[in-house]
Order: sequence, then structure tokens, then C-alpha cells
Amino acid sequence: MGAGHPECPERLDAIEDWLLATGVKDALDCREAPQAPVGDIELAHDRMMVAGLRGLTDQLTDDIQAGGPAYAAVDPDTSLNVHTWNAALRAAGAVLAATDSVMAGEVHNAFCAVRPPGHHACRDKAMGFCFFNSVAIGVRHALKRHSLRRVAIVDFDVHHGNGTEDILKGDDRVLMVSFFQHPFYPHSGTSHPAANMLNLPVPAYTKGMAVRELVETYWIPRLEAFKPEMIFISAGFDAHRDDDMGQMGLLEQDYAWITSRIKDVARRHSKGRIVSSLEGGYNLHALARSVEAHIRVLADL
Repeated sequence: MGAGHPECPERLDAIEDWLLATGVKDALDCREAPQAPVGDIELAHDRMMVAGLRGLTDQLTDDIQAGGPAYAAVDPDTSLNVHTWNAALRAAGAVLAATDSVMAGEVHNAFCAVRPPGHHACRDKAMGFCFFNSVAIGVRHALKRHSLRRVAIVDFDVHHGNGTEDILKGDDRVLMVSFFQHPFYPHSGTSHPAANMLNLPVPAYTKGMAVRELVETYWIPRLEAFKPEMIFISAGFDAHRDDDMGQMGLLEQDYAWITSRIKDVARRHSKGRIVSSLEGGYNLHALARSVEAHIRVLADL
């Protein structure tokens, strides 16, 4: 995105370095993310939107060769460079490959350490650091290619997953549960959500125990009643107390607890099938520690 942007390559470096230092990575089956086929991207995104991003990438390549700028803006906070297209395809490809591996029974669950994030990417536009909505693509893939009838999404990013809601609202095969700071970017999620969207807006400075109570009171009963055959997680860690991109107060222990409750539901209804994909999280130390806590629960470490 350019120098000084919070959605930076150091995010994945911090996660990998921390997992190495703590020994967690040694216990994991780590795989390289493939590129998603464009046809699978179009399960969730308008064909013209996808073609537009590809065309913008090609134009940028030509402009750079002519001495032009290295970045092109798609909104005031979001820019792409000549590598963004491939990175976004790999982010979605990781979720697709993880979905296939989980459905094949090779693994019970998977965490996709990917960037750019995805949950703000709408059906017909990129925004909010996001280009392709990896989780929405994975959900559509699970429904179409694997013939699942009920798929749940859990989104615990500090920001509302407006793109995921835009793509999947009204689809009674999908249940999405989330909490998010409100009022806050992208200023959505509170006005007459569809019946398959359980949105829980919370004020700034909400701490972990309050979030846990909301999860237990609202998320778990809806998930239990829905009986999902698979669960996807939009795993944003920017609701952490130390993350300046938001003003919430979660800690690593809260992410571990939320993950354990999701895993309980998956164990009862989904044969343990979970695919989690990284969204936000911009304080590098808090991000790395929170991902470790999340993975330890997923992997029973």
C-alpha cells in the first residue's frame, strides 16, 4: 500500500517470527498458498469489478515502465501496486485450498496467514485495504463445489465486515455473526441487517468480558440453532487493547476463549471443520501474540 501504511508486509513477518520463536510453527503443517482461479473469485465478485482490478494492474505496469507512479488508489485508504493482484489471488487461494483440505478430511481446521485482508471487499468494489473477499469466496466455494447446505461465518475484527454482508446477505444457507466497534469505519451494519446477519455493534473501549458475554448470549444460541456444516472465521485482531486502529480492549486470552467457543460449535455440528483467515491487526506485537493464541486453540497445542 506504500510506505507507512498500516497494512504492511511486516504484519506477516511478525506472525511468522513469533510462531518460530514460540515453537508453535514446528507443530504446524505449513503450506504455500496457491493462486485462486478467477472463476472462483467471481463466485463472490462481479465480473466487471474483477476485470477492472486486473486492468488497473496492467495499466499500472505500463505506467511504471513509462516512469509513472508505483501505486494506484482504489479508495482514499487503499492502493494497489503491480504485485497486489497476485497477492490477492493467493489470499483467496489460501482459503480455497484450506477449504478443500478440510472438506477432504486431511486436516480438521486451518488458519490462513494472508494479506491483503478481505472482509471489506464488496461484490462490486474494493475498499478498506481489501480487494477480494477471501472468506466470502471460500463460503461460496463450500456451498457450490462441496454442496454444503449450511455455512457459518464468525467475524471478530474491530470493523464491521460490510463486504461479507454485502455479498452474502439474504442467503439462508449462510449465517454470519459478528461484533464490531460502532460508530466506526465503515459505518455500516446497524441499519436493518438481513435475517441471516447477527451484527452486534459495541461502543469504543468495550473490553473482553463484555464481548464474551455477548458471544455467549447471542452468537452461541444462533450458531447452535443453525447447525453449520462448516465455519469460516474472519480473524481480525485489531480489537486488541494495544491496537491503535481501533479503541476496543480485547487481549490474547479473549481471542483464545472466542476460538474455543467456536471450536465447540464446530465439534458438535461441523465435524470440527473450521477455516480461519487473517483480516485486521496492525500492532505487530499484539497481532503476533493474538494469532499465536488463536492457533494454539485451533491446533490443540
